[in-house]
Amino acid sequence: MARQNYLFTSESVSEGHPDKVCDRISDAVVDAFLGEMPEARVACETLATTNRVVIAGETRGPSHITHDYIAHLARLAMKDIGYEQEGFHWETCDVQVHLHDQSAHIAQGVDAADNKDEGAGDQGIMFGYACRETPELMPAPIYYSHKILRLLAEARKTGREPVLGPDAKSQVTVRYENGVPVGVTSIVLSTQHLDPALTSDDIRSIVEPYIISAVPGGWITDETVWHVNPTGAFVIGGPDGDCGLTGRKIIVDTYGGAAPHGGGAFSGKDPTKVDRSAAYAARYLAKNVVAADLADRCTIQLSYAIGVAEPLSVYVDLHGTGKVDEAKLEKGIRNVMNLTPRGIREHLQLNRPIYARTAAYGHFGREPEADGGFSWEKIDLVHALRDVAG
Repeated sequence: MARQNYLFTSESVSEGHPDKVCDRISDAVVDAFLGEMPEARVACETLATTNRVVIAGETRGPSHITHDYIAHLARLAMKDIGYEQEGFHWETCDVQVHLHDQSAHIAQGVDAADNKDEGAGDQGIMFGYACRETPELMPAPIYYSHKILRLLAEARKTGREPVLGPDAKSQVTVRYENGVPVGVTSIVLSTQHLDPALTSDDIRSIVEPYIISAVPGGWITDETVWHVNPTGAFVIGGPDGDCGLTGRKIIVDTYGGAAPHGGGAFSGKDPTKVDRSAAYAARYLAKNVVAADLADRCTIQLSYAIGVAEPLSVYVDLHGTGKVDEAKLEKGIRNVMNLTPRGIREHLQLNRPIYARTAAYGHFGREPEADGGFSWEKIDLVHALRDVAG
């Protein structure tokens, strides 16, 4: 039987974290290609360090999306995040672009031809998860870690807290009783600040109201332990303080360690890559299972082989909270959604320029948007899943 009383911790990082800067730039490249050609292919990686950004990978799309234009997009992303520092400035940073054509051998396995449907862009396993810990059906620790940083980013960008810098990290430890989150035992918040004279206590006085407002009332008490900028000054931040790479924050991007991860990163990949699209589909299905009141917790695993359209397996785990047979649900899921790469993209309308916004504060637990952004967060399969589950 699963433990009922325990502590669990998840972390988040802000849009100005070095790795998230890289995720944002890589997804800006994906959006640029999909905005011009919905069937474009992109596998883009970014590295960022002191006053230098390197963009590399492979693409297939319009030739008028030039290297100079990609460099321009990178600068716009850095500017929007807020980097105007001596060691990393959107306007003066050296941006190198080394994108080249997609491998013909990869393309032949993925492209549809004759009677062959479009295959998966790679082998791999993908997981989706949902639970009742928050209204968004996300685990509480990662959800509130993200929320803290979103509120601080909003305060920084609107000018309410101009002393805050773009780079920040949060960590929330949640106490569970009888399997239900009931309080926060510790808060860790490290944020870049632009005034070297500020102390850790000064920073805490700035951020504490935002942190308290981010979590449910009563969860933070006099016994909650705080660690705000615990190492002291944090003035040198972002890629000037630490090298960044695309795809290094996959647990931050998903469920904060509360659920499995297949290993593949999301950012920089067009939706033919099942690392991304099938993970979105698995979350979509798991969320709808919980929203349909078929279980309180649901994990779904999908697996694929490169060049093969149909998933090799569909696995459902309801963690002992289910009201239906898991094996029956596994079969039923294939009936309510086409889980081929093409089927996923069409069902969730993924061939759109909707990815730069996913690069920070999590790919899951967000509100579906009018232009198709976060379409995998919709709960429109509830009745179909109830029917197939009997």
